[in-house]
Parts: sequence; structure tokens; C-alpha cells
Amino acid sequence: MTAPAIETAADGDALGAVVFTIAADGSYGARLAGEGDARFPERWTLDGPEPYAVPLPADQPEEPDTGLLPLADGRVLIHRRHGGASHFFGGGGGRHSFSLLYPTGPRTGELPVGAVECERLVLLPPAPDGSRAYALAVGGESTTVWLVAGGAFGPERVAEVAGRCSGGVWLDRAGRMLALDREADGVTKTVAVDLERGGEVTPLLQIAEDSNDRLLLADADSGLLLIRSDAPGHDRLGWGVLGSMLPVRFPECLGPADCAVTPFAVQPGQELMPENCAVALRIDGAAGSWVGVWRPSGRRLHHLAAPAGWLAGAGLWTREGVLRLPYATGAVPCGVASVEAPEDVVITETAQAERAGREPFAAGETPVVCKPVPLQQAPLTGRGAPG
Repeated sequence: MTAPAIETAADGDALGAVVFTIAADGSYGARLAGEGDARFPERWTLDGPEPYAVPLPADQPEEPDTGLLPLADGRVLIHRRHGGASHFFGGGGGRHSFSLLYPTGPRTGELPVGAVECERLVLLPPAPDGSRAYALAVGGESTTVWLVAGGAFGPERVAEVAGRCSGGVWLDRAGRMLALDREADGVTKTVAVDLERGGEVTPLLQIAEDSNDRLLLADADSGLLLIRSDAPGHDRLGWGVLGSMLPVRFPECLGPADCAVTPFAVQPGQELMPENCAVALRIDGAAGSWVGVWRPSGRRLHHLAAPAGWLAGAGLWTREGVLRLPYATGAVPCGVASVEAPEDVVITETAQAERAGREPFAAGETPVVCKPVPLQQAPLTGRGAPG
């Protein structure tokens, strides 16, 4: 299938860069709309025949660093920072409050769910079950994982992890295993945190002893992992498979010159077939931002024009391989463009190796042998045993 041509954003047409968060099941999205002193939460419905937006303004405008996270039931969690310098501008806040917003007639309903006292706290990506929300509080020597919505009695401390952690990637469909990038002794490694066993920590990425290894995305169906590491000699984007004994690969095509490449969505439903998963990437260069599509088996990065007003870095795949990209312009304040993933001519590694008389590594790929990505025995649901 050939991807359709998409009109690119004209100068001044896009409404500006905003953070757009999509619920775990793809049903809703949320962002801060408006500008300056007139910012307000906005919820998008994404799973109907046509997308539409519902404004959720409070009694006063929101700060630019306000966090939003849509739940599967249509409510939107809002995270407001109080006290101290704005976290958005590099400072910290002493108190972080959380409420659930929902439309009620012409007004916005707001249900406070509690607050957390700490300096730095950020929302984690939407939990897979769609009903809970978590946040990360980074301290001087340890990091706390908070359940800030979906608990029985307001915010609950669910795990304490030694070291300063960032990132946050869910490894399973149950919302039990959380991957965090932990900095310790000047080196960053990804660890897995079991939230049902008191925050038990397991090493996840150990590519080289002194390399900085971060997990960017994980797909629970196939086990595909998108990784950023400097193990090949400089910072590069690579891929691996959860629980696999195969080495991490760093395709040359994922490092185009003078561009920053960031994966933001993996095609679901590819049970035990990580090589067939389509991956969507945001590509930032001198010409602006556009969309890349890549599969491990295809070994080619397809460059696609983004729709005008794309909320850059936001999007989701259908199981059928259609990429849905939210956008907003002055003429279309709530839109979703659908792009079919380009086809790849797939040549298996075994066939390539037979032709070249070598080990089955693709041309243009750097294999880095590492300690196996662990968790072979972890209670990951939604896919079979790792290969």
C-alpha cells in the first residue's frame, strides 16, 4: 500500500507546539489549548466516526506547565503545580495537586483526588488499564513512584527506587511492570520495577558496562523495544526484543544526518512478530518536523510529510497498520489524518546471510552483543513467551 500525499503545514498555519497525550486504548486525547493567559484543557474523542474536541475550562486559566492525562472513561486527570518557581521554566514546586475533569452540561466538573508534597514530580505515560495514573517524584538519592489516580484513598506511594530515575515505559498490558531509566554513578541504565511486589527492581538494559542505555518504547504484544544507547560509540537509536537472546541492533537508517529521530508509536497486535511491527518516528531537522515509518524487517526509513498543524510527536497505530496523526489548524481545530504504512520489501536475515556467506546481520546494521534483555520469567501478559 502506498501512503497518500499529505499537505504540509504552511507558514503560520500550525497552532504551535503542544503536548498531546493519548489514552492507553486510543479512545481519548488531551492537550492544553489556547495561548498566553487563556490556556485551558481540551479533550479529544478519537474512537468515533469523526474526532471532536470538548473544552474543559476551570474557573481560571492554566499554567503552561500543567499536566494532562486522559483516562479510558473519558475523564481527564489534571496535574497542577503550586509554590516555588515554575517547573516548566526549570524550577520546582512544593505541592502538586490532582483532579479529574469531565464535561457536565455547559460547565466543567472537577473532582479533586489529592495532592503530593515534593519538589519535582511528573506524570508517567497512561497506564495500560486506562483507569489508573502514576507520577514520578525524583529526589536527591531515590525516586518515588506515586499512584495519583485510581487508588482507594487518594495518592499512594507504590515504589521507592534507589537513584535518580526518568523516562517511564510500560512493559505489559496489566500495568504491573514499569521500565525506568535510572542514573547511578554517572551512568544511566534501564531497570524494570514490579509495582505489585513492592517496587522490586530488575536490571533491564545492560548493553555495555559503561554505556548509557535508555528504553524509549515497548510493545507488549510483540516484545519489540526501541532503545537509545551510546554503546556503538555515540548516541544511536536501536531495537531489541524483550526476553530475547539476540543482540541489540542499531540500523544506520535510523540515524539520518543532521536530524533528531524519536519513536512515538508502535503497531500493536503483532504477536511474537517484532520484526513486522511498524514504528512511527518524529523526525526534526532544519526544514521542520515530519513523520518517519520503519520496520525492523524492512530496514528502510520512510519519510512522510506530516499533516498541516500536526501535534508533533503524537499519534497511534491501528492493528491494521494505519497511522493516525492528530492535528489542529485555524481552519480545522480538531482533526486526525490517517496514513497507511508504506510497504517494505522484506528479505530475511537468513536469506541475506546465505547470499553474502556471512552471519545473518543486515547491511547497515550495527549489532552490539549485550547481556540478554531479561524478564524471561516476568509476569508479562498479552503475548506469548519471548523467543
